Amino acid sequence: MESQMSIVKLVLDASFVVQLVLLLLLSASVMSWTLIFSKRSMLARTKADATEFEESFWSGGDLGALYRTIQQRGDSTGMSSIFEFGFREFARLRQAGCTPDQTLDGARRAMKVAQLKEIERLEQSLATLATVGSISPYVGLFGTVWGIMSSFIALGSVQQATLAMVAPGIAEALIATAIGLFAAIPAVIAYNRYADQVGRLELRFDGFTEELSTILQRHAHRPAATQGA
Repeated sequence: MESQMSIVKLVLDASFVVQLVLLLLLSASVMSWTLIFSKRSMLARTKADATEFEESFWSGGDLGALYRTIQQRGDSTGMSSIFEFGFREFARLRQAGCTPDQTLDGARRAMKVAQLKEIERLEQSLATLATVGSISPYVGLFGTVWGIMSSFIALGSVQQATLAMVAPGIAEALIATAIGLFAAIPAVIAYNRYADQVGRLELRFDGFTEELSTILQRHAHRPAATQGA
């Protein structure tokens, strides 16, 4: 309890610049933890939705019926959004009388656009985590340097320097370094982990796009009357 109170007292007695640095670092830490939990939920939901959609897609049902179900549900994301974009464009171009190659190329472009939008959505805020992880140690180091510099400047006005005089200033300075690391380490770990998960999801999306393109290619060369589109 005494050590906790002494740390609080050091922070309260710190210079304005050091207090400002600590406030910035604590704000960055709170923001990064908020992003960590929200991004974790988003990625887990996206992976679960992709698995659920793949089960429906490979169940052998009619693609037209699956498309109408997704369309009625609305607000599709992830793999179902890629399917919806691609199948809708495929059906539109077939009804417009385009050639099979034109129909397939249009569907692939639509799926690529949908995939890019999904990756952009999943990568949102990752740059913020990377920024917090890379900058926080330097901000903390700035607070440390400032605190130590202030302590030595204060020693210039006294005749005899003692450890008791310089210790509080150095201690408050080192707190800035500790808070900087406290903000940076979780952000770096979360960024690396989530960036890897986004990359794995992108590979799943790429594989699904190729598989759906193969299926649509077979459908594109059949008479329109026999298609679920």
